[in-house]
Amino acid sequence: MDTNQEKMTSQKGRIVYVRSVNVDELPDEVRDQIDGLTKLYAVHSVDGERLALVKCRELAFVLARQNDMSPVTVH
Repeated sequence: MDTNQEKMTSQKGRIVYVRSVNVDELPDEVRDQIDGLTKLYAVHSVDGERLALVKCRELAFVLARQNDMSPVTVH
């Protein structure tokens, strides 16, 4: 899957939200790129824009921190 790095870096110093996403809720073009996973983790901006999808929660937090963001879990 591709991540829009420009969007991630434009959000410097911001809080982002990490939440689990069922793969069957994603668009077909995204599901076509996923091999055998049933759940991914999304990183969202405070206004709800999805910034990234990754395969595990830990990776979502690392990605956010590497881009100077403060990740928070959403249920």
